Amino acid sequence: MAMGKTAFVTGGTGFVGSHLVEALLQHGYSEIRCLIRSEPKWLSNLNVSHVYGTLDDPVALKRALKGVEYIYHLGALTRAKTWSMLYNANVEATTNLMRAAVDANVSKICVASSLAVVGKSGELIADESTPCQPVSMYGWSKLAMENELNQSSLPIIILRPPAVYGPRDRDLLTFFSAVNRGICVAPRRDHGLSLVYVKDLARGIIQATESPHTVGKTYYLGNHKVISWGALKRASENALNKKSRMVHVPRSLILPLGSISEFTGKLSRNYPPLNREKAREILHATKQCSSRKAQEEFGYTSHTSLEEGIQETITWYRKHRWL
Repeated sequence: MAMGKTAFVTGGTGFVGSHLVEALLQHGYSEIRCLIRSEPKWLSNLNVSHVYGTLDDPVALKRALKGVEYIYHLGALTRAKTWSMLYNANVEATTNLMRAAVDANVSKICVASSLAVVGKSGELIADESTPCQPVSMYGWSKLAMENELNQSSLPIIILRPPAVYGPRDRDLLTFFSAVNRGICVAPRRDHGLSLVYVKDLARGIIQATESPHTVGKTYYLGNHKVISWGALKRASENALNKKSRMVHVPRSLILPLGSISEFTGKLSRNYPPLNREKAREILHATKQCSSRKAQEEFGYTSHTSLEEGIQETITWYRKHRWL
């Protein structure tokens, strides 16, 4: 048990961040301060300190970091219409936090990046030595953030999760909703993807951050085996107790579908999970990664099987009437 530790968390009101906060509470942290922009959302009933403000406010950050041992920086923008929105949220905001951390004397700063930084590589499965050539603005913004962090002398660790699923996630909900309606949509000629269950990821983030061997390093935290679309279909069908028909979308249609989805989103004033940027990632980006380095250096493991994880996720969706 890590008694008496104090953490500052950004992005705690989001999908992964809220699960991380719950895991930190179970891990015996004495105080968890969460940066909150407006609404506490999933943190409402948790025993955490609310720090109202943004990463653009150096005064609020300085006050929030006083006496903090660990910083968990998960606050980010995963999709946006413009490069400047992504740059401000993912690069400048991170730089502001690092400036504030200089005087705080923290033990470790964990920063969440993404497999999206790899982009187009000749390798099917990326590891930490794979060169980065992002194909989306999000990927480029996260790489720019990593480059800034790598020039810092602070005790930083960078984590790159692949696709994350679990309760409270809205992005993969669209996939499960389609299976629920009897259609399983997958890209044609696709080799599958690395997926990580959110509770495994949260546990891995804490492990990585508390380990004495991880300063200045980058790790992938995924599942130990690549998930095929067929396996995802079967696990989803079992959890939903439904049968679905596999529809393989031709690769030539993926970009047009991203454009149509984005245009439809404009009409309803939202920026949908499937957009032109995401379509580029589906077509060209590396979607698989190896977590071997994390396993060897600090004992990371993903405990949850795909079947268990999807069953828990679907049960949660149904309980909250998302499905």
